[in-house]
Amino acid sequence: MKEGNILSFRILVNYEGNVVTELSGLPPDKIDEVFKGHDKVLMNKIIKEGRLKLEKLHGYLESELDALK
Repeated sequence: MKEGNILSFRILVNYEGNVVTELSGLPPDKIDEVFKGHDKVLMNKIIKEGRLKLEKLHGYLESELDALK
């Protein structure tokens, strides 16, 4: 495998014309299966810190979009 989704956040328009947000990535319990040594420590930190920030943004945008309905 040449690349994989570690952590991603997308804002999409679905087929019904609704704007939705999507947060996805490598589950923290799978990091050990994919990374070893220093890479594992680095990915743990990136995923942990990235999720903290992106979950807040995800929740905020979902709330704002729901308020507009």
